[in-house]
Amino acid sequence: MYNSKTPSLADLPSSRQLLRSTVIAAIVAAALLVAVVLPAEYGKDLTGMGRVLGLTEMGEIKTALAREAAADAAASARQREQPVASAPVASSQPVTASAAPPVVAQAPVPASVPGWRDELGFTLAPGQGIEIKLVMKEGEKARYAWKVEGGVVNYDTHGDGSGRSISYVKGRGLAADEGELVAAFTGNHGWFWRNRGKEDVRLVLRTAGQYSELKRPM
Repeated sequence: MYNSKTPSLADLPSSRQLLRSTVIAAIVAAALLVAVVLPAEYGKDLTGMGRVLGLTEMGEIKTALAREAAADAAASARQREQPVASAPVASSQPVTASAAPPVVAQAPVPASVPGWRDELGFTLAPGQGIEIKLVMKEGEKARYAWKVEGGVVNYDTHGDGSGRSISYVKGRGLAADEGELVAAFTGNHGWFWRNRGKEDVRLVLRTAGQYSELKRPM
């Protein structure tokens, strides 16, 4: 056992000293909040130090990404699943955005490029989005490739069904993507694209593999 010396009352800080330390700590915390946290997290630079340290730009990027994710999530939540016509003929349906013109998309047809099963093309006006889903069973695999003409898009590859949902990957400002989509559970798995540019863009999606249906939710 080690014996430690019990401090005397004279060695202990006084109430005034404790109060002073508390006030100083509170002032330092407030200064860090205003000069560092607000610029870095929310893009609000009240003192100008955030801009000097490069923190304000970081916060503005985070805020913009958060708004973008919220807008895309809200758009996806409002949409309802509806099968796309399977006949190899052209059709058009309005999609998304209240004030923007409708998205015109052709019905899925056998792909013109060898090795692909279906091909779907559509035009997105500025601010418009569209969602395409593959009906898949758990563990099934589908190949895909999409390409944008005339600009770039933001996208979210995700799935839902049987009370479950999943986000596989998200991207911003891309002109093309390709790969393999593996269904995490039985349900609908696919993509949501949005045109955040100032000009119309044309997007072509090609798919192949294990899926029973290609769907375009409303």
